[in-house]
Amino acid sequence: MRVLGVDPGLTRCGIGVIDGAVGAPLILVGVGVIMTSTDAPLERRLLQLESDISQWITRYQPDAIAVERVFSQLNVRTVMGTGQAAGIALLAAAKAGIPVVMHTPTEVKAAVTGSGRAGKAQVAEMVKRLLNLESVPKPVDATDALALAICHMWRGASKDRLSEAVKNEQARIKDLRR
Repeated sequence: MRVLGVDPGLTRCGIGVIDGAVGAPLILVGVGVIMTSTDAPLERRLLQLESDISQWITRYQPDAIAVERVFSQLNVRTVMGTGQAAGIALLAAAKAGIPVVMHTPTEVKAAVTGSGRAGKAQVAEMVKRLLNLESVPKPVDATDALALAICHMWRGASKDRLSEAVKNEQARIKDLRR
């Protein structure tokens, strides 16, 4: 399975792609940060984000896209930009016909480190270890995007298997009633 993780941001949008499966080693495929100029009009920045995310999707052909769920923040301006960037990632996924899932920062931390209260340094160190990297990807937005992809690789696959098992059981019961 290939997952593209997006840590949404209007100025810096982290993006990372991993390959793997539950119980198998994870492999870094690509990582980076999409940057937009704070001097550019908002609509131009959003257009650039959409174009760049779409290029990543075309280049890496992910099976799923994991986006950080915009969480309450004290700075309304920051949360607006993050929300707009997340919306662009969702749009790009929908245009490409790729399933998208959103994870909260707490879910990501818990999946990657075992604790939903882990700090940025702990998450970064675990991303480095889990992907068998020599150093932590920089800046932190890139590391966060990889953490999102790892979270989905592990949690999303489990949820998908559970959903499939429930559907199969419901179909079996329906067949028995006939």
